[in-house]
Amino acid sequence: MTLSEFIEKVLKYNPKADTALLKKAYVLAEKAHQGQTRSTGEDYFTHPIGVAAILMKMYADSATLCAALLHDIVEDTSVSIEQVKQLFGEEIALLVEGVTKIEKIHFKDSEDYKAENIRKILIATAKDVRVILIKLADRLHNMQTLKTFRPEKQQRIAMETLEIYAPVAHKLGMWRLKGELEDLSLRYLEPEVYKFLRSKVAEKRAERENSTEEMIATIKQNLAEKHIDALVYGRAKYFYSIYKKMKKKKIGFNDIYDLVAIRIITKTMPECYAALGIVHDLWKPMPHRFKDYIAVPKANGYQSLHTTVVTNKGKIVEIQIRTEEMHHISEDGIAAHWKYHGTERDKKFDKKISWLKQILEWKRHSKDAADFIESLKVDLFDDEIVVFTPKGDPISLPINATPVDFAYMVHTNIGNKCSKALVNNKIVPLDYNLESGDIVEIIVNKNAEPSRQWLKSVKTAKARTKIKNTLKIEHDHDPKAERLKHDSSEDALYSVNEIYNRIEAIGKNYPLKVSKCCDIKINDKIKGFITKDNKITVHKEGCINIHTMDKKREVALLWKIDNEENIIALRLLLEDKVGLLARILSIFAANKINIKSVNTKQRKEKVITTIRFYLKDKEKLHGITSKIKQIKSVLEIAVEDK
Repeated sequence: MTLSEFIEKVLKYNPKADTALLKKAYVLAEKAHQGQTRSTGEDYFTHPIGVAAILMKMYADSATLCAALLHDIVEDTSVSIEQVKQLFGEEIALLVEGVTKIEKIHFKDSEDYKAENIRKILIATAKDVRVILIKLADRLHNMQTLKTFRPEKQQRIAMETLEIYAPVAHKLGMWRLKGELEDLSLRYLEPEVYKFLRSKVAEKRAERENSTEEMIATIKQNLAEKHIDALVYGRAKYFYSIYKKMKKKKIGFNDIYDLVAIRIITKTMPECYAALGIVHDLWKPMPHRFKDYIAVPKANGYQSLHTTVVTNKGKIVEIQIRTEEMHHISEDGIAAHWKYHGTERDKKFDKKISWLKQILEWKRHSKDAADFIESLKVDLFDDEIVVFTPKGDPISLPINATPVDFAYMVHTNIGNKCSKALVNNKIVPLDYNLESGDIVEIIVNKNAEPSRQWLKSVKTAKARTKIKNTLKIEHDHDPKAERLKHDSSEDALYSVNEIYNRIEAIGKNYPLKVSKCCDIKINDKIKGFITKDNKITVHKEGCINIHTMDKKREVALLWKIDNEENIIALRLLLEDKVGLLARILSIFAANKINIKSVNTKQRKEKVITTIRFYLKDKEKLHGITSKIKQIKSVLEIAVEDK
């Protein structure tokens, strides 16, 4: 990319860019790296300009682009950090210095070494998040040009990328960059798996694209009829995402049905819910697959409506609906702040990176490196849920977090004095697994103190560290206990019993036995075989052990069909207040109720909201309406079957 091309591309998205400063950085970096080459044989300057190009797609500000161009200049040339400060000012010098410090970190197998190096990365990032954004772009460009390195180095860099940089991108909400880093890592860590997935995805691409295009055309037509101006397109899943799902669910490639997701990008938030209603009118939504991340956003700021529908041809398709701003945030995460808020920092921005400072604080108090690494895997790598205080304040926690985690997240003293917990106004055990939308209340007792048992169930580093400090525990890292605490015999029993209740054998009346070799989920394709002791063993269709079975003993199995769910319409007259709809929808989330659509109409200073939802057990309806009536800003409420 020439200097004129570089400046032209920056001015397209940022007409106020400091072109004089950008030109000076470009010229200095090109001159300083003159004569240097990369392992690919290209001029070294292709790397810093490549890093800057990646950041330009995120609408990076002038200072960040200058630092990207100069990020290797101190390490690899005769230019000093003092010279950078004199020529470009303190802001750019600090960014360059921050990236340079991360460049010097080399990961080893030692847990202590790794923990300390992660801490250094987080310290650099907490001072100015743009440091890690430059480093992530730097890592992506290096991964894109990794093919010339020897295999051992390829694998070391790929593993480092997968274990450290991809999760950081995930935490910052940078889904696009995270997906690219993970796919490139898979390419070098599991080359055969990568080739297999690429060929399998390519096999039926034409058929899949035709099916998707038909759905897109139908959605566009119906949106236009309702005067909703929206962008509708299909997005292929990342290879690593497919690979992870196959491993987690123990399924083959042919069992992955959502290789493509359809996205609907609207202008306004009410249009998101209107589009959802249109989609659910066109195709039947799958129960329990609706997620409202608009009402209850993820901790990294991600907002979207997710629903999965079954088409008239029996295809299962995931559909994501969001506004343009939500879309940019979902793609580029915290980097999207540039597009909508420029370089100014505000409370929302600082809140998005507060997790960095929290992790640093927990590392300071944690004396066990292995424990810190394990805790980091939860706090940095895992997906999150959002629960609420009784006042409606959102609290972000890892999946399967407990009321004790919640208590310590609110305040250390509340955690230490925690004696009981209420979730959605019901007393629950302190090791209860919270879910998104839960309303959590902690009952404290001045005589209470932390229990060592809590360490077996808590998920957050903050809770673990505070409990250990209070109990004066130094080292209790027990991998066996870690494995055991993820098993729940009660959940497993419930799952198996549910499968037994849902299967019916055609023309036979034998006891059922679910095969241990298959991870069977309800509605999977299944086959049954009569055993010598007159039981029916249930196998997943495609199980490798089926080939060893006697075909004469095969029996047809079907899943029992559930009774139809009722569609209920709830009409509300509300005061026009920010956050009110989110609070109402959290009640539905807490009760695991699948919403069909939400429509809103303005009437003077009031809002008429209609929520349509699926409800099998009408006895739940009274409890839901009672909770909604308790909200002061709800003026009227009416219910009718629809």
